[in-house]
Amino acid sequence: MKITRRQFLLGSVSLAAVAGIARWQWPENELQATGGIVGASSKLGHRLREGGFPAPSETSRKKVVIVGGGIAGLSAAWKLHKSGFDDFILLELEKEVGGNASYGENAVSAYPWGAHYVPLLTEEAAAAREIFRDLGIITGHENALPVYNEYYLGADPHERLYMYGRWQEGLVPQIGISASDHAQYKSFFAQMEEFKALKGKDGLRAFAIPVDKSSADEELRVLDKITMTEYMKQKGWNSPHLLWYVNYCCRDDYGAAMDNVSAWAGIHYFASRNGRAANADPQSVVTWPEGNGWIVKQLKKQLSDHLHTQALAFSITKSGAGAQVNYWDAEHNIARRIESDAVILAVPRFVAQRLLSGTNADAFQYSPWMVANVTLDALPQGKGVALSWDNMIYESNLLGYVVATHQNLNRVQRATVVTYYWPLSHLPPKEAREEAYRRGYGEWKDIILTELLSIHPELKGHVKHLDVWLWGHGMIRPTPGFIWGKERTQALNSQPPVFHAHSDMSGISIFEEANHHGVKAAESLMAYMHHPFTSSV
Repeated sequence: MKITRRQFLLGSVSLAAVAGIARWQWPENELQATGGIVGASSKLGHRLREGGFPAPSETSRKKVVIVGGGIAGLSAAWKLHKSGFDDFILLELEKEVGGNASYGENAVSAYPWGAHYVPLLTEEAAAAREIFRDLGIITGHENALPVYNEYYLGADPHERLYMYGRWQEGLVPQIGISASDHAQYKSFFAQMEEFKALKGKDGLRAFAIPVDKSSADEELRVLDKITMTEYMKQKGWNSPHLLWYVNYCCRDDYGAAMDNVSAWAGIHYFASRNGRAANADPQSVVTWPEGNGWIVKQLKKQLSDHLHTQALAFSITKSGAGAQVNYWDAEHNIARRIESDAVILAVPRFVAQRLLSGTNADAFQYSPWMVANVTLDALPQGKGVALSWDNMIYESNLLGYVVATHQNLNRVQRATVVTYYWPLSHLPPKEAREEAYRRGYGEWKDIILTELLSIHPELKGHVKHLDVWLWGHGMIRPTPGFIWGKERTQALNSQPPVFHAHSDMSGISIFEEANHHGVKAAESLMAYMHHPFTSSV
């Protein structure tokens, strides 16, 4: 059996740690449990809704302004920079860029505040493959297949599920299931494999990433008009364990239960991923302690001269052949204006609606989330299979947690950070947001620790820090009729000199979609301005 460089280093570092060379110790000043509600600057963001900004008192000029520093905006900036187009500025209202790929770090580990992995890239994700090569995530090719950096491939064991007092391998429920459950599992997954290989009448894959490279075959798109719950009923799949699993997957990727998710989107979760690698199983993912924040870190290094944070754009006006961008500089408490030739508007649609006249966001719904990072001075244990990177809880409102230190080479380190995810899908989005913001830190802490300590009683006394981040509009929600409806289709049509870029425009909030729209906007802008570039999309 071939031993990879990563496996060799893992063994070497573990031996060194056992010998006492690399043993980690908790700083004395962090022995007391602390924490609070952290995260997005909702107060500054809500100022956009309230208005009342003064007239700009200073004016500058840039050829291009990018509004929004999430993955879409950063991808647009990366593409402009790579193409030798450097007369641009990126405005981000937060203190740091990153958006849903934001991250944190403490003495124990870096950790994610949102998106925390990317599966092996699909055949259609050309822009993502290009940026992965640039960042060293894809290091080459063997037999026409990409070679992924061994350090970034998710380490085993990958995932486990807690049910009936013990941990099982994998996320599909296996403990206590019946012959009927088994039969429905077989039928369901066989159907998803058929969909994965299926092509429409136009020759395109039925379900692709990016979404807009999927088949336009109406026999397939009709699935967008019903819910995933209705589709499961039509197929006769009523196993409680299977229904729990499919509902979990919808909540995990879309922040919504399957009775609020279109069947097309629900099937897309299972049928779109066809990525392969020369050195990894097709089910592998790339991840880092800080999740997709690692990608943000690398892009920040390349683009630092172009990034302006704590800058809240509050209006965009087309002016002659160009556009004016007015923004509030929160660091200096002053309104400024930038005269530009073109703008890339890389913000969620509900924000774009407030910035640019004529932008409609009525059909766009967003799922709120709670994410908590819990610092421990001991590793979670439990009956059954060993601690994994992804640890899910059967029939829990909270999805479960990922372990930030799972990628670390030092496997005898005892302290860790676990990231808990909870899509607030128990109420309609507006009500869930209001409830979330009414809760104080103490209540959130009780909710998280009640579950964590019920499944891990051995961790009592080992919780050292707990922070909570609330995502009021965490991700776009692919409700029935949205992905292939007229509102989303219209949102894809930019009107120069303003170009739109956001994962909202796909109806699915994942890295590849945000990256695709960011790169596509940058390429459309450069074509509009007659700047040479090599196309990625």
